Amino acid sequence: MVGRGTAPRRGEDLKRRVVELGKKLGLEVDTEVKAARRLWGARRHIDVVYTHPETKKKLGIECKTQAEGGTAEEKILATIKDIESWPIPGIVVIEGEGFSKNMQGYLMSTGKVVWFDDLEEWCRLYFSL
Repeated sequence: MVGRGTAPRRGEDLKRRVVELGKKLGLEVDTEVKAARRLWGARRHIDVVYTHPETKKKLGIECKTQAEGGTAEEKILATIKDIESWPIPGIVVIEGEGFSKNMQGYLMSTGKVVWFDDLEEWCRLYFSL
């Protein structure tokens, strides 16, 4: 499969940039935060958690990239459902050209998915920065 070996690197790059953005905004940033277990017993980890240093308001963030057509966009649906079980509010940050137009429309309609390019503005509203 084309791009298969690069997907983890792209995902880690997106996660790194999400971490950098949180720090730029003056938020506390943690990665791979344990958050109980999934339905089938596997440990649940949240990619990135932002915490406002004064209010302690938290936001969990899952990072997903899709450089070309494939199954990552389908996996985001399960991630959105998983976020409902988190003990804190959460979103999925996406990046890449591979998300189909129909899926883009659906993902944006959930209110739980944000393009990386929009994340700073979204966080400024969420954390009242």
